[in-house]
Amino acid sequence: MKRTVLSIVCCALLLLLPGCWNSKDIQNMAYVTAIGLDYVDGKYKSYIQVLNFSNVAQSQNAQVGKVVPIWIGTGEGKTVTESLTSIYSTAQRRVYWGHMKAVVCSERLLKHGMDQVFDMLNRFREIRYNVLLYGTRDPVQDILTEKSILNFSPLESVLESPQQIYTQRSFILPIYEFKILAQLREPSGTAILPSLTIDYKDWYEDKKDHPMHRVSGAYFFDNRELRGWLSEDDLRGTRWIQRQLERSPVNIPIGKTPVATLILMKPHFVVEPKLENDKIHFNIRIGLKSYVDLLIKDTPESTLEKMAAELVKKEVIESYKKGVALKSDVLMLEDKLYRKYPDKWRELSKQSDFILTEDMLKNVDVTITMVNSGKYKQRVH
Repeated sequence: MKRTVLSIVCCALLLLLPGCWNSKDIQNMAYVTAIGLDYVDGKYKSYIQVLNFSNVAQSQNAQVGKVVPIWIGTGEGKTVTESLTSIYSTAQRRVYWGHMKAVVCSERLLKHGMDQVFDMLNRFREIRYNVLLYGTRDPVQDILTEKSILNFSPLESVLESPQQIYTQRSFILPIYEFKILAQLREPSGTAILPSLTIDYKDWYEDKKDHPMHRVSGAYFFDNRELRGWLSEDDLRGTRWIQRQLERSPVNIPIGKTPVATLILMKPHFVVEPKLENDKIHFNIRIGLKSYVDLLIKDTPESTLEKMAAELVKKEVIESYKKGVALKSDVLMLEDKLYRKYPDKWRELSKQSDFILTEDMLKNVDVTITMVNSGKYKQRVH
């Protein structure tokens, strides 16, 4: 009898289980892959890029290069959340944010302030922490609608997969939103935000220009305030203090007809703050591996290493000076000072909102080690 009653109770409880009543069919959702944010006339303007599976799913009959439209939704509101949620009214499908990979912010928004953006990105449960963040001077909608090479999915563009380019040409490091937020919260931290633009002159589809995404420089923040923007040329020296740098080319010697092109890689650097006579200065030691990518004129290996070291030193000093003029710590020296001499850092910070000066960078010692000369020997063929 007890078994019968227990069986009846169990069957009754099974009827109360929700099962799959709240499930959503994956083919009936709109998957956001990137968003763009702008600030115009006191309101936030938002753009969402929705994934089109036609140029993502691979099949036996898939046609490479077929033009597939990119779908963009737009919204507006007094807050970031209102501008994004206003898109729901015309989306036709449930909008899913869990696959978002990038956020592009206009320069107007960067100047206005990013507090609402950071709060929304980290508060909403569907959005992941590893979202790439960019600034731009171009229209945000143009950035989101630009197609990749061979009309591949936007997932294969610099906007959403910058690591593919960085592994072959390491200049400005792609950065995730959580990393920038951590830098902003450091008392001595400078946050670096890569800038994205559209290049209209380097690629063609037959005889027709085909615009492409390009990382053009970086914006700099200090104490959550936008300090300004520097171009990729201005920031050439910053690449040599990126531990993630994989390979970056240089022509040597400096300012003359090149005798060789070297690929520099695997940087090892040490930033050493010094406090002498109550004054601060910095010494930087950089070590790099290299190999010959092009040899135009027969040149001894030791000479190539010396010329490359001079070029790296010159680029580091020039980038530092560009940063000082902008009141931005492009080499992240202030953080080293804060950790080694916190009392001195606090003293200087009370005197000025930017403590670095040109003469604080005293020594930059660079060592280049030649690993190989490629498939040829160390001579012109």
